[in-house]
Amino acid sequence: MKTFVFNLFSCLLFVFSIQIVNAQGAYPNRTIQTIMPLQAGSGVDILMRPIVQRMGENLGQAVTIENLPGGAGLIGATKVAQSSSDGYVLGAFNDSILTMLPNLYKKIDYDPVQSFIPISEVAAITFVLVANPSFPGNTAADLVRIAKEKPGKIDYASGGNGSPQHIGMEIFRQYTGAPIVHIPYRGAAAAVTDVMAGQVPVMISALSVVLPHIRAGKLKVLGVASKTRSPLLPNTPTINESVKGYEFSTWGALLAPKGTPPAVIEKLNESLATALKDQKLREQLIQQGFEFVPLGPDHLKDMIAQGLAKMKKVIKDGGIQAD
Repeated sequence: MKTFVFNLFSCLLFVFSIQIVNAQGAYPNRTIQTIMPLQAGSGVDILMRPIVQRMGENLGQAVTIENLPGGAGLIGATKVAQSSSDGYVLGAFNDSILTMLPNLYKKIDYDPVQSFIPISEVAAITFVLVANPSFPGNTAADLVRIAKEKPGKIDYASGGNGSPQHIGMEIFRQYTGAPIVHIPYRGAAAAVTDVMAGQVPVMISALSVVLPHIRAGKLKVLGVASKTRSPLLPNTPTINESVKGYEFSTWGALLAPKGTPPAVIEKLNESLATALKDQKLREQLIQQGFEFVPLGPDHLKDMIAQGLAKMKKVIKDGGIQAD
């Protein structure tokens, strides 16, 4: 009986939301703003730009990206959480916004579960362990060996405390026991620049960000962090091939403020799914290091819950604190 009542209520809510949307005019009838809480050129920024452009074409209205970096992503995420729930403000987030930062800061102005309505995870973001070409090692296992030979002398760069680059390397440190030292930067771009310059020897980064530098010979790859080798680097081993059991990737997703009508969420999800069926767009993104994943709100909801639990342990065990 309880299940019947719940299902009936859900159906009525959906119908009611459709009536609201129809009463306000066909959705969308103006530009949709997508807030990106990270810098232009970040992995999730590279992923989402062509996708929202294609969504706009499907919807018949422009879907724009506004980069709003600051506070490691807290500023942009908070703005989305506090925006009107009419479907005209969306959030293009990575998992750092939803699973890492909530475990890193004692108080933030949004709840990763309650403040947003999932639209869909979009893609997994492939990460690679890279080094300055002068670094003496060539594999992840070499990094572990060299770090243990020189305890506290091998640094790694990241985009800041609690950033995906920091978390990925902290998991590596915890897993291998390698005594590597974290050097935080204000953004991943600055970290990559200093690794190329030899100021810091290694880091883990989204493949989409460093691929041009790898191809130019300005960085070398010690390992791909995914479970399988990347089609873009077919001759490069995974980290798991030399450090058994290690795996790391992040993901990008679309969300809306809490209270956004179910009919709007469904329309946005359909538009996203249609965009990702475009073979030319898929190939473009695959060539930049992205891996497509199952779509839908329920899948994303599960990903957030699982990520929150996993990151809580990593951050606690690593004693990671906010800047």
